[in-house]
Amino acid sequence: MPTTECDAIVIGAGQPGPGIAGSLADKGKRVAMIEMERAGGTCLNHGCKPTKALRASAAVAHQARRAGEYGVRVGEVQVDFAAAMDRVWSIIDELRESLDDWIDGVDNLEMINGAATLITDPDGDAHWVSVEDRELVAPQVYLNLGARASVPPLPGLDSVPYMTEVELLALRELPPHLIVVGGGYIGLEFGQMFRRFGSDVTIIAGGGVAPREDEDVSAMIADMLTEEGVRIVSGRTARLGPNSAGVEVGLDDGTVITGSHVLIATGRRSNSDLLGPDHGIATDERGFFTIDSRFNTSVKGVWALGDVNGHGAFTHTAYQDGQILQDPSRSVDGRITSYAMFTDPPLGRVGMSLREARDSGKKVLKAEVPMSSVSRAKLESETTGMMRVLVDADTELILGATILGMHGDDLIQMLGLAMQAGVHYPAIRNMLPIHPTMAEFIPSLMGSLEPLD
Repeated sequence: MPTTECDAIVIGAGQPGPGIAGSLADKGKRVAMIEMERAGGTCLNHGCKPTKALRASAAVAHQARRAGEYGVRVGEVQVDFAAAMDRVWSIIDELRESLDDWIDGVDNLEMINGAATLITDPDGDAHWVSVEDRELVAPQVYLNLGARASVPPLPGLDSVPYMTEVELLALRELPPHLIVVGGGYIGLEFGQMFRRFGSDVTIIAGGGVAPREDEDVSAMIADMLTEEGVRIVSGRTARLGPNSAGVEVGLDDGTVITGSHVLIATGRRSNSDLLGPDHGIATDERGFFTIDSRFNTSVKGVWALGDVNGHGAFTHTAYQDGQILQDPSRSVDGRITSYAMFTDPPLGRVGMSLREARDSGKKVLKAEVPMSSVSRAKLESETTGMMRVLVDADTELILGATILGMHGDDLIQMLGLAMQAGVHYPAIRNMLPIHPTMAEFIPSLMGSLEPLD
């Protein structure tokens, strides 16, 4: 087997991988980048980008059905699901082509496709990677392996053609009845989308709807989906099996749900195991690589970035990992992570939840308002949801915020920026907002803070 000596090896061409590889190559280093599937990682191939493109079609269908509320008359709304999927993949194919062209144009960078096996040197002098029929060796290895759907060992699962998000996004025909196992972000987003396309949808939320959120927020999300015709059941999945309709799911209380398709959306797992059993790098109990504040793993000369390091499960955190790594003045410590669930309307979150604030022992101020009181939301008949902000009464710093509603995914970043910059809440209270916008109510929120009961 031929051996190729490199200055650096990047395993994984997701969000930070190409940037790191390109930066090293631009400095004259000989770099190999290995991708086990397709460049772009989960986000580009079966995550953020295709799902948001599909969400856009679902949102248009939903808005068209509501046209009468706005005085617009339309005929019966029909969804051409295959055409919607064609739109998704035409967009994604263009983005893939652009990324591939960029990678091909980087001098000193070799792109290799195939499964990689890593054997590290405890002394950090040289690390070995086997890929296809080649062997690579380098003193520096950057791991950008990502994560994949976690599929629990449910009885009978292997007897049905279950789907993760990968298979769901490959469909060409609309499922008559989609059963979603899991009430987290992925399950809720897909459940709403497919209901808007015209599928019957049942979400089995054994752990609750959006269980990481406060109970009142979870209840609002459940009500929002139920009003659109999504059925939500709270029992836990006990078994699966085939039937004449396609699949049946038995719950622990004896309830049986039948449908045509089943999506398993029960979380994500680390891809660290894809490197083989002898990589020698420490992981936590969930299989994510343990790192320090500069992404160093337990092995000298090996760094872990993105989802596989357990310090963020989002495209934006993975991308920022690459930025931080290339700036010696920065570290991952103290990062304020804003995130969103892309239902429609979306949920934006940053910092502490209400539950966490109560448990923090801090003296907390709280302000919240229903979207039905926000002028722009009322003008656009988009009054689902609420805004909530939490502030430390002693320091006047923002502790956290929740925005469920129109533009919540963008609005939350205003507060995330304030938290990252250490802005005291009176500065936001005293700003002059534009009317009529969704953001104009945030200064009003800061002016209505009261002690948390």
